[in-house]
Amino acid sequence: MKTDTFPKLLLRHAQERGDRPALREKSRGIWQTLTWQQLADEVATLAAGLAAQGFQRGNHIGLLGENRPRLFAAMAAAQWLGGVVVPLFADTTAEEIAGPIRSADVAYVFAENQEQVDKLLSLLPQCPAIQHIFFDDDRGMRHYSQPQLLGYDVLLAQGREGLASREALLDAELARGCAQDPAVLFFTSGTTGPARGVLHSHGALIDRARAAAQLDGLGDTDVTLAYLPPAWIGQHVMAYAVPMVAGSCVCCPESSETMLHDMREMGPSIFLAPPRVLEALLTQITIRINDTGGIKHTLYSYFIGLAERVGERILARETVGFSDRMAYRLGNVLIYGPLRDVLGMSRLRVAYTAGEAVGPDLLRFYRSIGINLKQLYGSTETGLFVTMQRDDQVIPDAVGPAAPGVELAVSPEREVLVRSPGLFLGYHGDAEGTRRAMDADGWFHTGDAGWMGDDGQLHIIDRLKDVGTLADGSLFAPKLVENKLKFSAYINEVVAFGDGRDRVCAFIDIDPDAVGNWADRQGLSYTGFADLSTLDEVYMLIGDVIAEANAEMAAIPGQAQAQVHRFLLLHKRLEADDGELTRMRKVRRDVIAQRFGSLVTAFYDGSLSGRVDAEVRYEDGRVGIVSADVKIRDAKTFPPRTMDKAA
Repeated sequence: MKTDTFPKLLLRHAQERGDRPALREKSRGIWQTLTWQQLADEVATLAAGLAAQGFQRGNHIGLLGENRPRLFAAMAAAQWLGGVVVPLFADTTAEEIAGPIRSADVAYVFAENQEQVDKLLSLLPQCPAIQHIFFDDDRGMRHYSQPQLLGYDVLLAQGREGLASREALLDAELARGCAQDPAVLFFTSGTTGPARGVLHSHGALIDRARAAAQLDGLGDTDVTLAYLPPAWIGQHVMAYAVPMVAGSCVCCPESSETMLHDMREMGPSIFLAPPRVLEALLTQITIRINDTGGIKHTLYSYFIGLAERVGERILARETVGFSDRMAYRLGNVLIYGPLRDVLGMSRLRVAYTAGEAVGPDLLRFYRSIGINLKQLYGSTETGLFVTMQRDDQVIPDAVGPAAPGVELAVSPEREVLVRSPGLFLGYHGDAEGTRRAMDADGWFHTGDAGWMGDDGQLHIIDRLKDVGTLADGSLFAPKLVENKLKFSAYINEVVAFGDGRDRVCAFIDIDPDAVGNWADRQGLSYTGFADLSTLDEVYMLIGDVIAEANAEMAAIPGQAQAQVHRFLLLHKRLEADDGELTRMRKVRRDVIAQRFGSLVTAFYDGSLSGRVDAEVRYEDGRVGIVSADVKIRDAKTFPPRTMDKAA
C-alpha cells in the first residue's frame, strides 16, 4: 500500500516499529508512553466510533485543546475516514473561534476539557452546525446533559464494539485516501487582515516533512517536544507530519508552566521555537546571571564573549586557533554545557526557529553556545519549509537556500514568489483570493519583501506592505529595527514607525520580569507594570539599550538612517486578548497604530508626552479602558560611519 496519507504512514510504522514509542505524555508527574502499535489500534477504534456517529468523507472536524496524545489520535482517525481536520487556538475566546467554525462548517469537535466545552456550548446559537462535541478530560463534566456531548472514552468504547462490523468500511476508506485529498484546514494568524482558511492536502504536508527528514537526517530515534499551539502549521508539521514520516517520538509536556522542566527530563533531539520563545528563554538566562555575582558572573561574561567571537565558527567546523579552541572547550565544561542543560537542549541535534524573522543577534547567541539553531522560512500557505539552512551554511541575516523541491523568485517589486509541491490547495470558500495569491504559472505570491544573494541564500526584509521609505528616500523596514532592539532581555516587543516620516520612533513593551529584576536590584519601588514603565530610571535603562543598537546600526550600510530617534514605554502589555497581537504573538501593526494613534502623533509633533485611552480585556471577559499620560524621550543617535571606523 502506498504511504501517501497520514493514516497509511501510521500503519506502516505500526508494522515496522510497533513497539517503539510514538507519543509520550506527562500526566500527574509521570511519563506515559504510547507505542506505534498502540496508537494505530486506538486510531482504528476511534475511526470506527466516529463512523458510528455519522462522520463521513469530506466532513470537517474541529480540534480545540493543547497538545495531547488523544488530539493526535483524533486527527489520524478523522483523516482515516477522509475527513478534514480544523485545528483551533485553545487560548482564544468563544467569539474568536466562532468565525472559523462557521466558515469551515464544522459539525464535529474534539475538545480537551470543560473550559473548551463551555466555549463551544456558548456558540451553539451562532454555530448551529455543531452537532457532536467529544471531550477528553471529564473533570467537571458529570452534570452536563447536552445531547451534543460525548466523552472520548465512550466514543472509544462505541468504536470497539462496532470495530468488527465496520472493518470493511475502514479498509475501504483507508485505501480510498490519496495524496491529493484535503487533510488539514489551518486559519492564518490574521496579522494583515481577517483570518483565512488555508487548505492543505496529505501529499503537500508529507512532501515537506520528507524534505526536512532527508536534509537533516531525521529518523525514528529522534524525539521532539509538542508545546506550541496545534493550530499553528509549524507545530503541526514538526509534531505530526514529520513524526508520521520519520517515525520519531513526540512528547507532550504536562502544562505550559512545566514545559521547561519537562523538556529537561525528556531531552529532545529536535526542537522548534518561534523567536518569541527564544527571546523568553534568553531573558530567563539573563535574570539568573544578573542574580549571581562574583566569580560566576565574571566567568559567564568572559566565556560568552569568547563564544560570540569563535562559537559559530566552531559549530560550523571552521578553522579556529588552538588557544581559542581549548578555551572554548573549557567554556563548554563550565558555562555552555550547563547552560544547554538548564534550557533542556543538551541532547539537541537540530533546532529550528520559524513563524517570523529572528534577529541575527539572537540566532548568533544560541549558535555560539553550541546549539545548532537554524532559521526556516515559510508561511501557512507554503507548508513551512520553503527555505532550509544547511548546517555549514547558516548566515544570520539570511533564511537559507530553497528547500528540496522548491523554486524561488523575486519580483521587480521585491516580492518573494514560491513554487513548491508543499503549496496549499487554496483558501477555503475564497476562490478569488486563491486566484490573487497564485498566478497562472503556479507561483505563490508570499507578500514578503526580500532578495536573493549570489550564494543562493534568501534574505527577507519584512512584509511587503510594511516596507516603506523615510522622508529622505532611504529604506525603512520596521522588522529590522525591531529585531535589533528585541535582542535585549529588557524589551519584550517593539513597534517601529517611520514610513514617510523624517525619523524613526518606537513603542517599547518592556519585559516585566527582566526590568522588574533590574529595578529590584537598584532598590527602586513600584506597584505594578504601569508604574514600572513610568520610572525615569527605566527610561534611562531602555535609552541605553536603544543607544547601543543605534551605534551598531550607524555602522551598517543602509540602516544608519533607520536609527530610533524617539521612544516611549507603553503603559500596558501588548496582548492577544486585546487584539494587539495574534495568537502566535505576532504584532498587529494596523491595530496598534490606530489604537495608540495619539501617541504616534505626539512622537512627530515634538511633544514630551502623549495621552492615550487603551481598551483592555480582563480574565473574566469584561472590557475596560485604561487611560494614561505616557512619557516620550529622545534617543541617542549616531552619524553614519563605515565598519572600519566603527571598529
